[in-house]
Amino acid sequence: MTKKPALGRGLSALLQDDKTDITQKEATESSAKTAGSVAEIEISKIEANPFQPRTKFEEEALEELAQSIKELGIIQPVTVRKLGYDTYQLISGERRFRASQMAGLERIPAYVRIANDQSMLEMALVENIQRANLDAIEVAISYQRLIDECKLTQEELSQRVGKKRSTISNYLRLLKLPAEIQEGIRDGKISMGHARALINIENPEDQLAVFEQILNETLSVRKTEELAKNKKEEKPQKHPSSVIPLSLLDKKIKANLSEHFKVNVKFQRKEEDKGRIVIPFSSEDELDKILKAMKL
Repeated sequence: MTKKPALGRGLSALLQDDKTDITQKEATESSAKTAGSVAEIEISKIEANPFQPRTKFEEEALEELAQSIKELGIIQPVTVRKLGYDTYQLISGERRFRASQMAGLERIPAYVRIANDQSMLEMALVENIQRANLDAIEVAISYQRLIDECKLTQEELSQRVGKKRSTISNYLRLLKLPAEIQEGIRDGKISMGHARALINIENPEDQLAVFEQILNETLSVRKTEELAKNKKEEKPQKHPSSVIPLSLLDKKIKANLSEHFKVNVKFQRKEEDKGRIVIPFSSEDELDKILKAMKL
């Protein structure tokens, strides 16, 4: 099977470089150990990859893979780097590694490489972006880490992972969304299409309000895009100069009110001990809940 060129100068280029291949350095010991060869390594001597960008693994999927490994073995070897005498660290293949442990395997086939931390981080991130079923936020975090920790520009990153620069930019923008929305993306409560629509809303409070509306009313992506467009076209309210920043006590009051009414309450403080509290609602059901909380 022909390898896809999408990795560019990323993982495949690093793995095919003889300078990163420990088997090439040991060729004098065994003529069978040439660049690209596979070694059988004891699982107990392999430690997990600290640079692994993936944080969630579905237990059911791992169990299915473990069962497959019991019956058929490991078709695709993992990739490790040698740390010292008879000790290794996983570079890529975390799912296969975990499933092999679940299957009770004592040894696992592996490509053995030498790589410094910088190369290892890039290899792990690129491999996971390309092959693992990461959620959109994990992909975005991986892209951001490649930019920050591997000192890549968006253009260089585009070449590494074989994605358009605009696609990478869209993923990176997800990280600017409020934490509640990012968690909603990770948990599959909203799709990438919903998230892209929310990005176009400038005010974080409006983003959260529309996010809650999506969940409460099971809004489609198209309807969400319409709401986002309407929010964008609304003229931003000019707050009078008398508005003052909220104190820690005010912020606590705002948080308590929001928790009590189960909506994002707006709390504004003005000079001369004045201010306003706004309790928004996006449906009749939500209004009923608010009224019951107020005992009206």
